[in-house]
Amino acid sequence: MASVKLDHSLGSSITLVDFDNGSAKDMVVDSDSIVNNSNTKSYKLPYEPAHEFIFNSLKKRIESINEDTCAPGEENSFFVCDLGELEKLYKNWKLELPNVQPFYAVKCNPNEKILQTLDQLGINFDCASKSEIDKVLSMNVDPERIIYANPCKASSFIRYAQTKNVLKSTFDNVEELHKIKKFHPNSELFIRIATDDSTAQCRLSTKYGCELSDVENLLQAVKDLDLNLVGVAFHVGSGASDFTSLYQAVKDSRYVFDKCIEMGLPELKILDIGGGFQFESFHESSKVVRVALEEYFPGDKVKFMAEPGRYFVSTALTLASNVIAKRTISNNEAMLYINDGVYGNMNCILFDHQEPIPRILYHNNEFHYYDFESSTNMLKKNDVSKYPQKVSIWGPTCDGLDCITKEYYLKHDLEVGDWFYFPNLGAYTSTAATPFNGFQQHSDTLYINSLKDAL
Repeated sequence: MASVKLDHSLGSSITLVDFDNGSAKDMVVDSDSIVNNSNTKSYKLPYEPAHEFIFNSLKKRIESINEDTCAPGEENSFFVCDLGELEKLYKNWKLELPNVQPFYAVKCNPNEKILQTLDQLGINFDCASKSEIDKVLSMNVDPERIIYANPCKASSFIRYAQTKNVLKSTFDNVEELHKIKKFHPNSELFIRIATDDSTAQCRLSTKYGCELSDVENLLQAVKDLDLNLVGVAFHVGSGASDFTSLYQAVKDSRYVFDKCIEMGLPELKILDIGGGFQFESFHESSKVVRVALEEYFPGDKVKFMAEPGRYFVSTALTLASNVIAKRTISNNEAMLYINDGVYGNMNCILFDHQEPIPRILYHNNEFHYYDFESSTNMLKKNDVSKYPQKVSIWGPTCDGLDCITKEYYLKHDLEVGDWFYFPNLGAYTSTAATPFNGFQQHSDTLYINSLKDAL
């Protein structure tokens, strides 16, 4: 597929291959022609980030902190969360995939206000554990709106789902079916199939999903155990970038639907196309989904659902972090230490293969939020004078692994007490933070709503 270049914080446009000139089949299968196609178009984002509201919130918090007299930890890192962004993203989802019901992947960011906002929008939930089910049910969400999307569950968790009437569940092996038959025989089951997720940010088919060659055996087990199979599920990997895998997975799902009829099982009702969607490439990936669904599931007999996570929250949160220490290497080179890192909210560097973008927020008693080019990770020859400061940025723990970036270039020579901000840091960040070395596990979150606040 074509590469996608976008800086969401700038509200810029992205360059996409124009799929409209080829047939649906050629569009997806012939990936080389897609990449090399010179006929491209610019797809304008449906809206710009709420810079004014984000900046005002950051500014107000930082101005309230006196570095000389503040209480220990008062200058800790913090988030700004735009709840209005969630609604904008949902509107964009309905525009691109109007017939696909999203079940938000709670693991991506289980922040309570985020979950409440998504619930109010009518978005359902993908849970993978008892505690995630508990969290969603505590908001008075109907259990019908939950899918227990973990193919390998503890028996006690299956029993718990049964007591809470959480019916939708996934599986990919015979042993799981026997547990379900014993502890939750009324489950509405989805058989999860493997996909080609080799280009995904985080691969999942290495752990979950049955091969097509094993489908018939699993379907026979469903039939023998007299279980209720209602659909097929797949996941092309978190942060997927090769959308041919989406097309192929839909095609493979059609095979399973047909195999059920061939084996005398009830006709399946639902296709779960999983997650892996990203805002930056959503226009492109959703077009592939639409074409695949129209080709292999024409008509309106089958219902469609998905399990997006990062699509909804990545761009909704901005992280601010304080420079707590500095080690000067030379006149134009330094090691900067900030109060967040890979054991905190930037664990996404290790677990999610993200590369957070550090931008200068506050320096020399001035705010620099709107200088979106205050830093760069690649220094060109003609940029030496523009970015004179070379830095590495480190987290607060005593582990040498706690490094945010080994090489970045800044416009300004930051000092202790200055601030960075990291845009688009809402997915797989705070959810996996740890209290290692005695540092904070929980960061404050300041909430704004760019839709309501703009009124």
